Amino acid sequence: MDSTAPARYTTEEAHASRWVVLGASLGTVFEWYDFFLYGSLATYFGAWFFPPDNQTAGLLASLATFGAGFAVRPLGSLVFGRLGDMAGRKNTFLLTIILMGVSTAAVGVLPTFAHIGWTAPVLLVALRLIQGLAVGGEFGGATVYIAEHCAPRVRGCKTSWIQITGSAGFLLATVVIFAARALIGPQEFAQWGWRIPFGFSLILLAISIWIRFKLDESPVYLKMKAAGQVSKAPLTEAFAEPRNLRAMFVALLGGTMPLGVTSIAASVAPLVLLSGPLHVDALQVYGMMAIALIVTLPLYVVFGSLSDRIGRRKVMLCGCFLALVTCYPVFASLGRYANPDLVAFQQRVPITVAARDCHVHFFVTPNTQLSACDQARQFLSRAGVNYSSLPAEGTDDVVTHVGTTTLTGFDEAHYKATLVAAGWVPSANPARINHVAVTLLLMILLACTAMISGPMAAYLSELFPARIRYTAVSFPFHIGNGWFGGFLPLVMSALAASTGNMIAGVAYPIVTLAVAFVVGLRYMHDVPVKSM
Repeated sequence: MDSTAPARYTTEEAHASRWVVLGASLGTVFEWYDFFLYGSLATYFGAWFFPPDNQTAGLLASLATFGAGFAVRPLGSLVFGRLGDMAGRKNTFLLTIILMGVSTAAVGVLPTFAHIGWTAPVLLVALRLIQGLAVGGEFGGATVYIAEHCAPRVRGCKTSWIQITGSAGFLLATVVIFAARALIGPQEFAQWGWRIPFGFSLILLAISIWIRFKLDESPVYLKMKAAGQVSKAPLTEAFAEPRNLRAMFVALLGGTMPLGVTSIAASVAPLVLLSGPLHVDALQVYGMMAIALIVTLPLYVVFGSLSDRIGRRKVMLCGCFLALVTCYPVFASLGRYANPDLVAFQQRVPITVAARDCHVHFFVTPNTQLSACDQARQFLSRAGVNYSSLPAEGTDDVVTHVGTTTLTGFDEAHYKATLVAAGWVPSANPARINHVAVTLLLMILLACTAMISGPMAAYLSELFPARIRYTAVSFPFHIGNGWFGGFLPLVMSALAASTGNMIAGVAYPIVTLAVAFVVGLRYMHDVPVKSM
């Protein structure tokens, strides 16, 4: 806590008004809507903004671009965190929301690879980087703004509304995509309809700007400014003071890293798995995810309020542990309930691929040369079937065994016909999908996310003095969410493509959550709750 800040302020200032919570939270909903929109539509971007010759590499490139926006978020947290500590909370997160909205809407009118070639992915990455920089200052500003309006006894409850915005933004993106796809049909949506949700963001931007213009500055910042206590070098104070640096490190490894990993593993990763390798119709996937999100949204406030009573650490550690032990069972069970025919096929028909020259291509350029093995493994990955890689069988060509059938070389039509003859079906049978079970599985990880996330904003805000609070809250949050969480879809997809196991990528969240639980258990401590 800040020993130099005034100890008390009026009761009116201590209680965060509904308008303060609404204004800060709605803007952050918009922020998450923008970010999850890209992640949810990544499968379409691979076809339109990257070379069309390699679908698997196109998807990986799309996910890498998704991650690129997260990668620059820590830089944005330093740029806008410094500005927020020096120039005020309100003006800073008003600027971030404008940058966020304009760069998002621009994606909706961006020309494709077919029209402008390599300029298309360059522009897409540039817009994504602007989004990421803006988000780096958005969440920290909104979190600190609400926390500095709150009475200590309700800080967990009030700031948990900021944490709801992640799931609320994802829900909004899911609903808008679902509605657009349902109205114009899947073929038209794949051709041009995916641009509609990006255009819709302009409406959200206008509402967010209007609300934030009407907000007042944080009372804590105003009192620091009046007392001449505003930091002139918040970055130096945050990183040069050992106590602050240690607090950020513990907050990162024990708090924001498991939050970032769990939130993306509970949202984007299931969408990629269900609509990709498991071949479930996208409308059904979005529908089940929307129901799971709606049911679990209130849990953020429940766990935030609980942290006001029993402490932040206990609630967050419990969520981390539950996510750790349920992550693998959830992903392993999704296939069994979403596409039981595919799971039965994999158990009945073993598939092996043997070759000398085989690689995983994350990015494809005009000079990329794909071997027959590369093409065979990418085809099997798109088909959603697991396979084992074996040493070459005395030939330079790829040799694939599908059950008792041997295929030499690669011919896509021949491969597909062989899979079909062995009992493989190209899409999940809607009548065989256990919608209730899939929705419940999605709710498990979303509930774990709520348990970690609900107390998080209050926990971070209470760790640091007001002079550097914007900077010190934003930086570990965006390292954890931006780096560890943002690259999760890419890492999971890459592990699946390289191993031939569609859920091999679950190893990544399991390892990070295990580290986070140990660090949290040993080093995280609740800060005495008092006025800021």
